[in-house]
Order: sequence, then C-alpha cells, then structure tokens
Amino acid sequence: MENFLKALINTFIPIFVAIDIFVVLPIFISITEGMSKAKSNAIVRESILTALAVSLAFVALGEAIFRILGITANDFKIAGGLVLLVFAILDIVKHSEERRELSGRMGVVPIAVPLIIGPAVLATLLVLVDHYGILPTLVSLVLNLIVVYFSFIRAEAITKLFGRGGIAAISKIMAILLASIAVMMIRIGIENIVKR
Repeated sequence: MENFLKALINTFIPIFVAIDIFVVLPIFISITEGMSKAKSNAIVRESILTALAVSLAFVALGEAIFRILGITANDFKIAGGLVLLVFAILDIVKHSEERRELSGRMGVVPIAVPLIIGPAVLATLLVLVDHYGILPTLVSLVLNLIVVYFSFIRAEAITKLFGRGGIAAISKIMAILLASIAVMMIRIGIENIVKR
C-alpha cells in the first residue's frame, strides 16, 4: 500500500504539470464566455469524458500504433504543436463569438484535445506506465481530471473574481503563451529529428 501511495504521488505530479490547469482554465473561460450554465456544464462533461477516453485509448494502443505507422515521439510533438499553434492564433485574432461559431463540439476539440490531453500529457502517460505501472498512472490521471472538472465548474466564480476584462486579458496572454509552447514543441521535435 505504501509503495502504491508513493507511486501515486510520483505519477500525479507529472500529469498535473503536463495538463497545466493554470494555462487551460483561462482559455476554457474565454471559449465558454456568455454561454448558459447548462451548456457550459455539458461542455465540461463532454471534455472530461473525451479526455479520459482519449487517454485510455492512447495508453492501450499508443506504442503499438506508433510502431505500426512508423510515427516517432518527435513526429507527435510537431503535429501536436501545429494543432496548438492554429488554436492559439485563432484565439488571438478572433473574437469569442466568432470562435464559437467556428467550433462545432468544443468539448472534444479544442478543450479535451489538445488543451487538457495534449502531446505532453500523452507522452507523460506512456513514460509513467512504463516506469510505475498502469494502475497508479491511471488513478493519477482520473484524479487530475477531477481537479480539471471542478476548476471548470467553478469557472464562473473565477470569472467574477478577476472580472471580464481581467479574464479577457489573461486569455490573450495565455493564447500567446500557448502559441509559444506550440512553437517550442515543434522546435524540439525538429531538433531531435535533425540530431538523429
């Protein structure tokens, strides 16, 4: 039991850092701004369930799919970085109303994938499963998704705390940060390919 708890702590923290709720939450708030509570909650449920399903599928099939298709971790970083970059640019140049019109099922894309479960989280999951085993890794994943769920549900209170102007400013800053993270992922992927 003691070993399991230690493994739980050692798997929870890397997943928490990889998800980075402090970056994801302002983006979620900006995307769902002006929506009814019912619609926002439906998007939260959809995003958490999608994030869990994608994570479980990736843990089960990730390495096998990569081997079959000849995809490397670096290819995955570049592709994930490009997707994040597109969403970051849209977030910077479009008004929230226009973004909502462009996004069909926001709970699936971009909130669940790639904001909650992106390349960093998926890569982290594979490493943790290999090092600590599947059970503590999956329990840590579920605990992290519960943290994300309650953060999203309390998004309205957070909006009141910072004000609409403050959230708008934070969301633009986060979009620029997201673009920077995307470029970093693309750069690391390219650098690793060139070094080989």
